[in-house]
Amino acid sequence: MNSIQITIEANEEQQEILISELSELGADGFEQTITHLVAYFIENNFPEDHVKSFIKNYSFTIQIIAEKNWNEEWESNFQPVVVDDFCAIRAEFHQPIKNVQNEIIITPKMSFGTGHHATTYMMIEQMRDIDFKNNTVFDFGTGTGILSILAEMLGAASISAIDVDDWSIQNAEENINRNKCCKIEVALSSQLPVTAFNIILANINRNVLLDNMACITKATKKGGYVLMSGLLVIDEQDIVEAASANRLQLIKQTSRNNWVCLLFVKSTLSND
Repeated sequence: MNSIQITIEANEEQQEILISELSELGADGFEQTITHLVAYFIENNFPEDHVKSFIKNYSFTIQIIAEKNWNEEWESNFQPVVVDDFCAIRAEFHQPIKNVQNEIIITPKMSFGTGHHATTYMMIEQMRDIDFKNNTVFDFGTGTGILSILAEMLGAASISAIDVDDWSIQNAEENINRNKCCKIEVALSSQLPVTAFNIILANINRNVLLDNMACITKATKKGGYVLMSGLLVIDEQDIVEAASANRLQLIKQTSRNNWVCLLFVKSTLSND
């Protein structure tokens, strides 16, 4: 399957906004330089009119890339990600990363969530301070499956992971098997489960989080944690207000490159 590559001339601040919006339009991956953002779409899932309308005020080029070139280029440029001494993410062709507590090996594909983007990095960073041992976890928008894999490494009893993209599900399953995980169930879905979990991981985007805030609360046990990202700094107030209205209390915030990651706890006084 061919891919669409869009190269947009944009500064760092503009790039963060573009990433947020283009990911909502279905972009499967991004590359950033000081002066340009490169966004990738699957050709059969490319909303050309919407994308062109959004980027019409930018200087940009669009070209079709064959599937083989897509994967080969991405793999050749993929570099390991190291989050302090807590977690490292690398491909099989990289040398093992020394002096880290958790090492995740993935098959690099052009999908969101390889750890390079600030939101995934911060989710991993904050997971260090959450007690996963013997707890149930729901991964809302699993992408490459990295957060689910890390949750199992941290001792979670079971993990349920969903995504709306076939490409992501296939890559997540491949990565789960590669890391010999056995407690993760992956499904193609956009619906939150009826059952409640101790911990919810939601690295998606502002609109999806706002639309599903009530469902996220219902899917969280009393005293349970909800870790959210995929959010720009300007999104924080709206998210915190919506979460508070649904009995989720903000207990920690981190920021990186104009993105934020928010950790909430569900009130033990809630009715559900």
